[in-house]
Amino acid sequence: MLTIENTVQLREQIRRYKQAGKTIGFVPTMGNLHQGHLTLVRKAKELADVVIVSIFVNPMQFGNPDDLQNYPRTVEQDIALLEDLGTELVFTPTPEIMYPKGLDKQTFVEVPLLSNMLEGASRPGHFRGVATIVTKLFNLVSPDVACFGEKDFQQVAVIRQMVEDLAMDIDIVPVPTVREQDGLAMSSRNNRLTEDERKIAPAVATIMHEMADRLLLEPLDSKAVISFGELRLKEVGMTPDELFIRDADTLQDITTEAKNAVILMAAFLGSVRLIDNKIIQLS
Repeated sequence: MLTIENTVQLREQIRRYKQAGKTIGFVPTMGNLHQGHLTLVRKAKELADVVIVSIFVNPMQFGNPDDLQNYPRTVEQDIALLEDLGTELVFTPTPEIMYPKGLDKQTFVEVPLLSNMLEGASRPGHFRGVATIVTKLFNLVSPDVACFGEKDFQQVAVIRQMVEDLAMDIDIVPVPTVREQDGLAMSSRNNRLTEDERKIAPAVATIMHEMADRLLLEPLDSKAVISFGELRLKEVGMTPDELFIRDADTLQDITTEAKNAVILMAAFLGSVRLIDNKIIQLS
């Protein structure tokens, strides 16, 4: 397995893969890998001849400097996990490599509407940072296919729209959320939960399923279902942050024409923000 942090060397190696007729699968990550990430890598290996994984904690998508500073960095461990999976190349650039002129002088990519609604409304600039770094990585790696986790539902929607709008010849493959045995969606943030909090955390998924059952009975009564979810989260000791029920295909409000709905959940358990989502077939 190759480990490269220099963009020139990366492009040289990509050229070799292309000249050999290899298709390239890509999985962009911020490291601190868990089985959710590794599932993306396995999926990419099914779809392409060569798999490239990037590990880069992207400062452009962090609104809070403390969150950026405290984000867990476990590069050596991550590389070992990827090597065990047979990953061909890991790209591990620094901020200086990706943003040589600094963030304030960096050209950015922004997907209108989708970037500024729902979670984007409460995290200004977050999806602009995501879209910019993913575009830059796509330009460097030139993948045929890229895999993203459905746990970050809005992020996948933003990237898909960006790829369509900018005519990128890349197949974006969403991969279902990987869960612990008790139902908790796998996340790097779970490592920050205390022992007692970890016992409570699966309630996010449980409450989400309860909300889905109610939504099937009254698809157009989203407000009542959201109020129910907020109450249930508080009952188990969580602080609701953001709960939305939207058309899964457009992320707009549900109408009588909607075929699928999505529940988007975010709640704090102590200092840890847990997120999850569930798609419900309405018709």
